[in-house]
Amino acid sequence: MSDPGADTTSAITVFLADDNVLVREGVRALIDRQSDLRIVGVAADYDETVAGATATAPNVLVTDIRMPPSFNREGIDAAKEVRKRHPGTGIVILSQYDDPEYAVALLAEGSAGYGYLLKDNLAQGNQLIEAIRMVATGGTALDPSIVKSLVRPVASNSELSATEESLLAFVAEGKPIKAIAAARRTTPEAIDAQVQDLFRKLAAEVSAGHQGALDRLRNLHRAIVDREEQGETLSRLLPGGIAEKLRREGRRIGETERLNVTVIMSDIRSYSSIAEHADPSQLAGQLNTHRAAMNRAIIGEGGTVMQFVGDAVMAVFGAPVPSDDHADRSVVAAASMHALQNEINVTWANEGLPAFGLGIGLSTGEVAAALLGSEERLEYTLVGDTVNLTQRLQQLASAGETVISEPTKNALSLDIDIIELDAQLVKGRDTPVVSFKILALAREEPSFSSANEGEIS
Repeated sequence: MSDPGADTTSAITVFLADDNVLVREGVRALIDRQSDLRIVGVAADYDETVAGATATAPNVLVTDIRMPPSFNREGIDAAKEVRKRHPGTGIVILSQYDDPEYAVALLAEGSAGYGYLLKDNLAQGNQLIEAIRMVATGGTALDPSIVKSLVRPVASNSELSATEESLLAFVAEGKPIKAIAAARRTTPEAIDAQVQDLFRKLAAEVSAGHQGALDRLRNLHRAIVDREEQGETLSRLLPGGIAEKLRREGRRIGETERLNVTVIMSDIRSYSSIAEHADPSQLAGQLNTHRAAMNRAIIGEGGTVMQFVGDAVMAVFGAPVPSDDHADRSVVAAASMHALQNEINVTWANEGLPAFGLGIGLSTGEVAAALLGSEERLEYTLVGDTVNLTQRLQQLASAGETVISEPTKNALSLDIDIIELDAQLVKGRDTPVVSFKILALAREEPSFSSANEGEIS
């Protein structure tokens, strides 16, 4: 059990949902043994999960898939509802099903902050605990069995030709239609027709008991087609073996695309001084709380967290999926980052912990987005002057301030209160940089987290 006297102020808070009391208490026991994790509530059905997680706003929701009332996919539906109400909440699904249908349903809108683990494997090592820590800061954790199911062709008793078997393997591996067309020296339209014909052939044999396999293929195909226009493939959901998979799909390391984006960088002011006098484990807990909050603010406005480096955070709006309102979203996210950190600071003050003050910089412009690295390690990277300028602007911001570039100011449709700063030379620039400090949004900032539903909260 965790030490009852341990400081839980900076612990990762966890809400646990499972209708099986034995499983629930077993998972609770695993979590309670960790001093950096704290259970804040439990539930046994969909309604209890949504209501409880909404009220407690945990860092991570750990939930079963099938729960009352209908024992279908209440856990996934509840997780998505909680994520909608509290963007950035980490989700870990515990399942007895290695059918990739469920993983695709969970990860359909992206993999950041999601985990999918099999209950049968929870006793192996520290898988659950590592997954909770991973998703709390925006990472992804998939059980290796799920990864294998996602990329392996689905077994079937149907008699398929060698060409059809090859096509089925392409689809199951997550290759986009355009990549399959290039490999087969034909058009995307022709491949799409062949895939549909293949599915119809399998459908004709569903009566032989292969409905589940057909449903799995349909879901995989739908996920691949839906993502193709957004520049994503199913392989981007996989945490391991991604370099080899990308090479199999014909995509080259270093291949770039040009995008117009807004880059955001934040940094904790006087962090070195704080670290000098802080207990290392206590400081690590504070950093974890800080990162989880920043992740929540960024993901909540549709941004992509690029990296956490020490006390610094870098994110982008408008990549990998292009958007027209990336400047607006980034400004709202910056305001949310300051607000969330201020709330955390109040709690820390009561515990005698040092406050974090953020300096944030924003810059808008063209970047080259690419997968860079080697076979052993790949990362999605932004390259260009916009990235460098963002770092310089961040250095101009004092604690609690946000400084934006002139292109960001010109791209905004939001009504904001700003002042122009004195033009000054920054490292890497031959001419003085014009920048602006945000004083306040002139009206209550909108949230873009429900924009796809036509709402502004």
